[in-house]
Amino acid sequence: MADYLNPQGWLLALLQTLLFVAAAPLLVGWIRLLKATLQNRRAASPLQPYRDLIKLFGKEPVVADTASVIFRAAPYVVFSTTVVTAAVIPLIAVNLPTAAIADVIVLVGFLALARFFLALAGMDVGTAFGGMGASREMTISSLGEPAMLMAIFTLTMTAQSTNIAHAIDFMLSSGFVLRPSFMFALFGMLLVAVAETGRIPVDNPTTHLELTMLHEAMILEYSGRHLALMEWAAQLKLMIYGVLIVNVFLPWGIATRLTPQALLLGLVTVLVKLMALAVVLAVAETGLAKMRLFRAPEFLNLAFLLALLGMLSHVILEVGA
Repeated sequence: MADYLNPQGWLLALLQTLLFVAAAPLLVGWIRLLKATLQNRRAASPLQPYRDLIKLFGKEPVVADTASVIFRAAPYVVFSTTVVTAAVIPLIAVNLPTAAIADVIVLVGFLALARFFLALAGMDVGTAFGGMGASREMTISSLGEPAMLMAIFTLTMTAQSTNIAHAIDFMLSSGFVLRPSFMFALFGMLLVAVAETGRIPVDNPTTHLELTMLHEAMILEYSGRHLALMEWAAQLKLMIYGVLIVNVFLPWGIATRLTPQALLLGLVTVLVKLMALAVVLAVAETGLAKMRLFRAPEFLNLAFLLALLGMLSHVILEVGA
């Protein structure tokens, strides 16, 4: 496992975190390119999210007179908390010091902290749309977090550890084993990821219709570098869920040794898996329409049911045996 006194491990952990943060806008650009291609539209460059962030960072933020210090501090808290969340998730290597620090419960806590300040920022200015978006966001998160925990616990119960790095190590050491519990948990996790990242059919990240917005309604009053941090944090959150899905449920290819060859293989493997996951997401969003808001609890109830079936399958087929 990770050596906390190894300077090379901490350096690689820092580089992995920087790669995580830097690659998040590229993943969003790749998804937009795929969706435009599938919909027979002229696609922008996959690098367009970087240009948008640079443009926003170059603008001075405009803050409402009714905004408090919470509104001004929320972008920095949300972005930094999301970066810390990314730091504890194995991206290209599993045996790094940061990966062994936090378990899945702390991971969900980090995401909840960022969501809490995002909701506070939406309500702080006092606009109707901000409060509406914050209320909807907290409703969806209250249904999505239990499903996410149930899906991850299905894996961690098999590995007998709530630490993500330990669970990935167990998956790699046990080899390819077809477990029905993991299939149910994977499908449940996919539905949770769609809802938590504000993708179709739960939310539309490109919408400008105030009555249908969730995430966008909470950041409607932001501009300049504040908006850039919020947008970057949202892109990073999408990357976090994508890496959780491909590295926790399909961990093959991730580096278990800190050698250049293993790290290069881990980088190439995670890129291929994320690109394939983006294709699945683009196809799903092209074929589906945004559902009405009152249907979102049913969507997340299905995710919880799948995760619960995964847990029961683990208990019946593995523990019972």
